[in-house]
Amino acid sequence: MSDSVRVRFAPSPTGYLHIGGARTALFNWLYARHTGGRFILRIEDTDQARNTDAAVEVILSGLRWLGLDWNEGPETALASGPSRGDFGPYFQSQRGHRYQVRAAELKSGGHAYERDGALYFRMPREPITIPDQVVGDVVRPLTDREELDPDWVLIRSDGQPVFHFVNVVDDLEMGITDVIRGEDHLSNTAKHIALFRAFGVKPPRYAHIPLILNDDGSKMSKRNLGASLQHYIDNGYAPEAVLNYLCLLGWSPKDGQELFSISELVSRFELSAINRSNARFDLKKLDHVHFEQTRKMNADRFVQLGIEALRKGQVEIPADATATDPFVRAALLTVQEKGKLFSELPLWTDFYFKADDAIVCDAETQAKALPNLAAPILEALTKAFDGVPVFRSAALEATLKGLAVTLGVKAGALVQPCRAAVTGKLVGPSLYHLLEVLGREKVRRRLMAAIERVENESPGFSRQRA
Repeated sequence: MSDSVRVRFAPSPTGYLHIGGARTALFNWLYARHTGGRFILRIEDTDQARNTDAAVEVILSGLRWLGLDWNEGPETALASGPSRGDFGPYFQSQRGHRYQVRAAELKSGGHAYERDGALYFRMPREPITIPDQVVGDVVRPLTDREELDPDWVLIRSDGQPVFHFVNVVDDLEMGITDVIRGEDHLSNTAKHIALFRAFGVKPPRYAHIPLILNDDGSKMSKRNLGASLQHYIDNGYAPEAVLNYLCLLGWSPKDGQELFSISELVSRFELSAINRSNARFDLKKLDHVHFEQTRKMNADRFVQLGIEALRKGQVEIPADATATDPFVRAALLTVQEKGKLFSELPLWTDFYFKADDAIVCDAETQAKALPNLAAPILEALTKAFDGVPVFRSAALEATLKGLAVTLGVKAGALVQPCRAAVTGKLVGPSLYHLLEVLGREKVRRRLMAAIERVENESPGFSRQRA
């Protein structure tokens, strides 16, 4: 398709990236990619008292984490119109001269005037119709106050331009064709349309998307735990899962499909499929999407994210470990089917990377899985595993179950002591697969060490040595 579509995401650096802002960025990005257009990132940082480099970095890192790449920036931008390049983002704080030029243009054309040291825009007195691709046509009549004085400030008496003015100037000069933003901005749009007309240009197409509410229907504010994208980054959600779920908040295809790859979303995204009603954020649904996305994730991608999670959790993996490291890869892939949050992987896999003599059970695990009578079971398992010709999961499973039959017990009576002995835990990856990954020698050393601990903690108990 043509690259004539130009959309933008224009956040203010307030210290965090709201989940609603992340969804707005996503919808813009998807529409740009779907149409072959351009996705432009513009930082609205004219409030120098509130904005910091750290706050900007929160936005940039959040978008990078989601994989939402932008297409151009000031290095190639021309004041006369849109540019072509792969830089960015734009910063409003660097465009002050353009606002002054455009303000003078409005003043000379009779669309603006000075009052009390500020510059005011002459707002039309008739109602303005807002054509919207989601909401439909909306007529914006003047309020009672506006009937008396509908004009509004473009540039304050201290020289600072207001949001509505710089927003329109930037959209005009960057050639924005479609403005996709939250429905809370709908009330501002009449002012923006009036400004575009004053500049003698056709306004962009508007699409105001529904708001995101808490699960109880209340407005999602900064104080809500899940309002910040950083919450999901810190808690180990897969970017693919968050992106997939955000897309479902206000958008849905006709066939009801809910799980998508990025390429599928790009292919299928249409503004016409955006819902009119507000979306409710359902954490359980996000967890389900994460579970499914993680289980079907490409193995290389899963291992890459897993390695990052292990390092973040201070698990001592090799410093040069990559997704191709055989042991690290095999260890992480034993938990992929569990669909766990990546923040949980250190607790589920740290035993792989510990020294054999560092595998120690807590009191609960010791009591449940390694009581006094566990030593004979562990010794029998050790001998049985010694006899396995090929140390693979299928053979290990058959051996353990065969031993259970010989001993006249259920397999679970052997599984729990074995798991506790080699991992120090009661739950974890598939026992037979983790045994294969650890390998014959590690498993034997850990079983023997567990036997020794059980004997030492059971005075008067002794086993007959082979």
